Amino acid sequence: MDINGLAAVVTGAASGLGEATARALAAGGAIVAILDRNEEGAKAVADDLGAVGIGCDVANSASMEAAIQAAADAHGPARILVNCAGIGPAARVVGRDGPMDLQKFAQVININLIGTFNTLRLAAAAMEDLDALETGERGIIINTASVAAFEGQIGQAAYSASKGGVHAMTIPVARELARFGIRVLTIAPGIMGTPMLFALPNEVQESLGKTVPFPARLGSAEEYAKLVLHMCNNVYMNGETVRLDGAIRLAAK
Repeated sequence: MDINGLAAVVTGAASGLGEATARALAAGGAIVAILDRNEEGAKAVADDLGAVGIGCDVANSASMEAAIQAAADAHGPARILVNCAGIGPAARVVGRDGPMDLQKFAQVININLIGTFNTLRLAAAAMEDLDALETGERGIIINTASVAAFEGQIGQAAYSASKGGVHAMTIPVARELARFGIRVLTIAPGIMGTPMLFALPNEVQESLGKTVPFPARLGSAEEYAKLVLHMCNNVYMNGETVRLDGAIRLAAK
């Protein structure tokens, strides 16, 4: 898929992985809609790129229907969707104050897993009606899981469950949408340099980076974006979760 001139939607694009992805897609000629619950941040990135910024809640059906429609009204139906919206709070199943608050668990599932599905179902429905490109494709959907989907650490029960769900639905959704020429892929990042991590002291960041076999550092949002671009360009990639982690395997804690 040649992304030049194609409409794209990126969620969680006001910062971190989503922002880097939106910038890389725009640099490649795509026409990008910046979606984020931080509407001010979304509009700031959009203004910088000459794009459209839309505030929305990925876990809310009506909010996302309106956001996807607003993006389509501005640029036409998206052929590229990249889901980067997510949260990662840590909490033990049984902590000092007793069992984990069930609403906190549900919030992570709602945003990371249901939010991903909510967005992809709406984008896929619009992609189905598009004319096929020369490659036979009508679109591509790229979701974001995590290495925690495979080696979740203590305190990551909710996060790992949500990201494990994103990984698990990759192949059935790819199989279902194959007849329309819509590819579905997932990226499972390792320890990435995002605003969440940058909030930690520098010595903690350096210590985390040293746990990565090679290169022994945090991954960058730009490296995530490069993989997104490769997935767009490589038509034979479909139905797969790709780890982007410097060969790290998470310890228990």
